[in-house]
Amino acid sequence: MTTSATTHAGLRLIPFHGLRYVPERVGSLAAVTSPPYDVVVRPDGVDYLESADPHNIVRLILPQADTPDARNEQAAQTLEDWLAKGVLSADPEPALYVYEQRTDRGLQRGVIGALALSTADAGIVLPHEDVMPHVVTDRAGLMRATSANLEPLLLTYRGGDAAAGAAEVVERTAQSTPLLATTTEDGVRHRLWAVIDPVDQDAITADLRRRQALIADGHHRWATYLRLQQEHESPTPWDFGLVLLVDTVRYPLQVRAIHRMLHRLPVADALAAVEGSFRVRRVDGPLPLALEALGEASERGNAFLLTGDGTFHLVTDPDPELLERTVRRDRPEAWRRLDATVLHATLLDTLWQIPDTPDQITYIHDASATVAMAERHGGTAVLLYPVREEVVRALARQGVTMPRKSTSFGPKPATGLVLRSLA
Repeated sequence: MTTSATTHAGLRLIPFHGLRYVPERVGSLAAVTSPPYDVVVRPDGVDYLESADPHNIVRLILPQADTPDARNEQAAQTLEDWLAKGVLSADPEPALYVYEQRTDRGLQRGVIGALALSTADAGIVLPHEDVMPHVVTDRAGLMRATSANLEPLLLTYRGGDAAAGAAEVVERTAQSTPLLATTTEDGVRHRLWAVIDPVDQDAITADLRRRQALIADGHHRWATYLRLQQEHESPTPWDFGLVLLVDTVRYPLQVRAIHRMLHRLPVADALAAVEGSFRVRRVDGPLPLALEALGEASERGNAFLLTGDGTFHLVTDPDPELLERTVRRDRPEAWRRLDATVLHATLLDTLWQIPDTPDQITYIHDASATVAMAERHGGTAVLLYPVREEVVRALARQGVTMPRKSTSFGPKPATGLVLRSLA
């Protein structure tokens, strides 16, 4: 089934022949999985994952070579080799997949499938963040070379009756024996089931056709899907992209911040540049205590935690006149007040004058990893507090995108449990 999404009013999810690791060919399923590509802290994280198992999925999503072309060629060759050797194998029947993640803190379940692509103006899949063109170019080169969706995006939707439609199929399926079950090093327990019964598949797809989704994680990969779709004349498999859809009525996601590490700006220089324009005060560490202070300050307005030299500083209360001069006015007030908006427009662009390029700024999901990198490089870690999900969704429905890398929704699906071939 390869009809374009443009003729449908809601989400169109179709089954596919999932590519999965053959357990007998790898050390363990846990050892071949990885976090999403943009969560792996390079190079330490890549080296660690590569050493966990020679077939770890990181060799496909973050191949290591000197040039982009060489990296993409290496990933394509690795995928071809693994398929030829039976390390990866396609499921015999097209399926939708129920995916479960369980931790001591909670449970999340959703459906993995191939989702018909649509642009933001169709109002079917809503982005909430801008993207960086160079990242889309990088991901497009990798997908083009491998002819595969290597990891699912995380999308959320608001479901309906828990005893009908997709919710009923998901919960009933989760009571049966899974295709696979594994516990990754972070303590998360993963289980996956294949939904191959046409009646169950129809129940899921009919329910989702009435829904609208928010991109929770994977804006760059969604933009990549759309770019690659334009390169192929429809109908083709490139009209669809691999996603995990989670009903947040049943399974609310956690929203976390994405932090910035400024490579070439020492903490002392960063603080000196904001004196007089923001309120700056030193707070006590260690990091968890300083993050508590950040959370308290964020309830009252814009707040940032700067560190990287062993000290912690809260930067709050921006000069209102400075905000008026630096933050664009053609956006809703909720967007203008976002920490990420003020960070980029007022701090990075105006006071620090730092371009948003990979050699200047690294985006990191984990606060402690951001601080450690800043301390190694003599730079500044800028730590942010999470945006509330209702703010994200409200802006997305208005067609307003947040500054890139504003939020991190989770838990994110593990990479390597199921892939989709486009060949």
